[in-house]
Amino acid sequence: MQTISQLLQGVESIRRAGPDPEVRGVEYDSRRVGPGSLFVAMQGGTTDGNRYIAAAVKQGAAAIVTDSAAAFEAAAKEFPQVGLVEVAHGRKALAGVSGNVFGHPERQLALSGVTGTNGKTTTAFLLDAMLNRVQRKTVLVGTIEYHVANEVRSSPHTTPESRDLLEVFAEGLRLGATEAVMEVSSHGLDQGRVWGLPYDVAIFTNLTRDHLDFHGTMERYFAAKLSLFDGRNGLAPRVAVVNVDDPHGLQVVEAARNAGADVYMYGMDAGEFRAGDVKMAASGMRFRMTTPFGVAPIETRLTGKVNIYNLLAAAAAAMARGLTLDEVVAGAAALEHVPGRFQIVDAGQPFTVVVDYAHTDDALKNLIAVGREFVRERGGRVITMFGCGGDRDRTKRPLMGRAAAEGSDLVVYTSDNPRSEEPMAILKEAMAGGLPLGKACLFDIDRMNGIREAILAAKPGDIVLLAGKGHEKVQVLRDKTIPFDDAEVARRVLGSLGYKRAAR
Repeated sequence: MQTISQLLQGVESIRRAGPDPEVRGVEYDSRRVGPGSLFVAMQGGTTDGNRYIAAAVKQGAAAIVTDSAAAFEAAAKEFPQVGLVEVAHGRKALAGVSGNVFGHPERQLALSGVTGTNGKTTTAFLLDAMLNRVQRKTVLVGTIEYHVANEVRSSPHTTPESRDLLEVFAEGLRLGATEAVMEVSSHGLDQGRVWGLPYDVAIFTNLTRDHLDFHGTMERYFAAKLSLFDGRNGLAPRVAVVNVDDPHGLQVVEAARNAGADVYMYGMDAGEFRAGDVKMAASGMRFRMTTPFGVAPIETRLTGKVNIYNLLAAAAAAMARGLTLDEVVAGAAALEHVPGRFQIVDAGQPFTVVVDYAHTDDALKNLIAVGREFVRERGGRVITMFGCGGDRDRTKRPLMGRAAAEGSDLVVYTSDNPRSEEPMAILKEAMAGGLPLGKACLFDIDRMNGIREAILAAKPGDIVLLAGKGHEKVQVLRDKTIPFDDAEVARRVLGSLGYKRAAR
């Protein structure tokens, strides 16, 4: 147990009131508060934790840290027995206090962070596989799942609040981890969830339109990503790994160098890490990778141009972490698949069915381009089924519709987590971008029917792309959340058609 004064070391505070009690731990969710807890009450985008100060005290909170002057003054009058602290920024204070509670595990792990619109998950999985291949124990934190020294856990958030992240880091340390690899979302950066983390390596994959429902503009979205590299997150990384084929890449390079970071650049033909002689198939690909440390052939079960970029990024980061070229080559070959990322559903059917998380127009274009490569020699068609999420950025819906129609021979419009919105209204906004192109299309607001329609339309040699949900296991509707797994639904549909090969 530590006193408030001890837990405030390194945390900027405005004023204090009440006693200086010993506390048992830190919480930001009043429902998790117990006797002796320190409760950090933070103002957020959708709710204000300061509304729950009374509930936290009722559940036994011994101390309150608040980012609201009004809440501080009200609590000082109502709860004089509780230690009170006012701070300027609730999430930065949560990070500092949590670091002190958990013994600053972030300073004892070598941290690698991956940010960008697309490719974060696959790049993180690849880097994690490369590190594991040389017997380094890791913590992996990301969209699909968490890994804590080889233990797989479900992922509640891509980038969790600092308190939860540091607790996972501390568990990893106790189990012998020496490295941590994490996806760093723009939300997490903007809200200060990763404030002050000492990233050894930071990776920038790309920037395309997404999350404008949160950030408002592309400029603000990019500014959030850039803060991982330019020191505004508290510290600049030791090494920045940057995709210079992306239009924003050189800005990231300049910002990182100005902040004192070393830079590794990658791209198909530009940068220190490059790819050539690409040979691609549904079962994987191979290419020649050029690096500052030599040239080597890469063989991987992943496929598609986007995964060349992901492999280059992971290779550069792994070498920044001290791996040799041979170790990187072995690590790239070791990763069998990433759940929901170009995941092939093979039940013995004479056409290809793929489940992928693509949920932006750029990701959809990349996915369809890979599909087109597969069917070109066989004269097959690309059939794309997709939907757009409700209560999210509406401006990307027609862009996704256009991307699907431009590259596909048949488009199936359906639902993808409509949430509180009317599913048909979402479909109409997406279809507005695709219908003017005159491509064949179907639509059904029931995603299960959408998958069935896409598969029933397939002929030998075709590829069916089931886009948008990837690894997700639920469909979020207005009044309920139901179990839903694109890959399992596709397998059931294929089974009903007589294709019965077991999942591998």
